Parts: sequence; structure tokens; C-alpha cells
Amino acid sequence: MSDAATAPAPGPAPASADGASAPAAPEPAPAPGLLLSAPRARPGWAALPSRIAALCTVELQKLRHDRTEIYTRAVQPALWLLIFGETFTRIRAIPTGPVPYLDYLAPGIIAQSAMFIAIFYGIQIIWERDAGVLSKLLVTPTPRAALVTGKAFASGVKAVIQAAVVVLIAAVLGVALTWNPLKLAGVVVAVVLGSAFFSCLSMSIAGIVLTRDRLMGIGQAITMPLFFASNALYPLALMPGWLQAVAKVNPLSYEVDALRGLLIGTPAHLPLDFAVLCFAAAVGIACASALMGRLAR
Repeated sequence: MSDAATAPAPGPAPASADGASAPAAPEPAPAPGLLLSAPRARPGWAALPSRIAALCTVELQKLRHDRTEIYTRAVQPALWLLIFGETFTRIRAIPTGPVPYLDYLAPGIIAQSAMFIAIFYGIQIIWERDAGVLSKLLVTPTPRAALVTGKAFASGVKAVIQAAVVVLIAAVLGVALTWNPLKLAGVVVAVVLGSAFFSCLSMSIAGIVLTRDRLMGIGQAITMPLFFASNALYPLALMPGWLQAVAKVNPLSYEVDALRGLLIGTPAHLPLDFAVLCFAAAVGIACASALMGRLAR
């Protein structure tokens, strides 16, 4: 017979003293800090909000290291309220109904100060292009829309800080403002959306002109017309027909209308105002994202 036939069959597992089978040896535990499987990659839409928030935080860190911008930009709105507002309130040159002119003016100055911050935001994009920062950002997996949106909302947060300063100045001057938390939250949303649009407008212009000097010239050329062709200083009913048509397509008019309705309680078209501001911000982000690539060439 062969050796295989004569080999003894394997015996049962050794039993313990009480007759139970001995347990199998435990498997070795994985080393700490090692992944047994690769982490699941998040889809692009899921990672987009975190990338936008990260870019927005980076922009705000610059303000943290240099706060002089907040103080210097508060000078012009204070002069508008102290000189222009107080003077025109006394002479009653602009009829605003039962609302004092200073109260009527304050929301317009808040929107104006926010626009002035945002309208030159494209200069920073050009500086980042010249420093090589923009090209590094554009080769990352972060979509251009996230890059633009992060910068736009960072501009909005800066504008909210500026608006808070103007609100405090207006309160000191005796403007009858509301302190309702829900209405103040609406003010924050309106200021952020308006600033997002104007910063995207600036970044779009930067993608076209490509130089800081040209952008400065265009920014200075359009800032005051945008301000005067709105309801920030006077009611639409006092404007000539052609200027009323311009004011009705100016996003600044809808921002001012929303701020007046929320802060001083004048009749406003809040659903329409916020719908126009959301649409304008979305269009601005799309245009700035499409033109961003020209800056990196």
C-alpha cells in the first residue's frame, strides 16, 4: 500500500480541560494610522461648498492682518451722511414724504459703500496674476466658479463689516433704524448679494482689460454713474424717463430698495429685490468664471 493510504487521518482539535474546543488564534490587528481601503472620493458638487468656504476664508485672512482698510473706507460714507445728508435734510430740497431725508439717505449710503469696496476687487485678481498666485490656483482641481464665488462672498463679508460701521454712524446721527434680528439678517443677505455682483463685474472687467491701470480707469468711470443712476439719493419718481429706465436695470437700485424696506420700513418689493440680486450675482459669477482664464494666459 502507498504511504498516503497508511498516513493517519488528522485528529480533532485539542480540547481544553473542560472538554470545549480551544478558540482559534486571533488575527493580527492592523497597524494604527493605516487605511485598509482608500477613502471614498466626494463628487465635485459635494466638495464645492468646502472649497468656496476655504477660498473665502483665505481672502478674509488678509483683512485680519491689515484692518486699516475698514477705517479708511468709513470716512467717505461718514462724510456723505454728515455733510450731504444733514444739509439736504435742512433745506428739504429732495421730497421724500414723511421720511426725513437723512433716514432716506442712510440705506443708499450703505449700498454705496459696499459697492465701492467691490467694484475694484478685480485689481486684486490682476495682482495675484502678476505674483503667480492665480496660475497656481487655476491648475488645482477647484473649479473656476468656486474660485470666483469664494472671492465674491469674501467681498460681501467685507462689505457687511463696512455696512455695520455705516449703520452705527447713522444711529449716532439719529436715523430711526430697526434692530429686528430677522430684518438685520435680511440686510446682511442683501449687502452680500449686491457686493458679490459688483465684485464679479470688476473681475469680469479685469479679464477683459488685463491691466490694473485700465481697470482703475474703468472702475472710476462707472462707479459714480452707477451710484447716481439709482434710487440711492432720490426717489425714482423725480428722475427723467430715460434715467428711470436705467435705474430699473441697475442692481444697485434693488439693493437700496431692499435695505430701505428692511432698515427704515418704507414700502419695498422685497421678493423682487432679492430675486434680482440673486440673478445678478449668478450671472456675474458665470461671466467672471468664463473670463478668468484670460488672466492666466
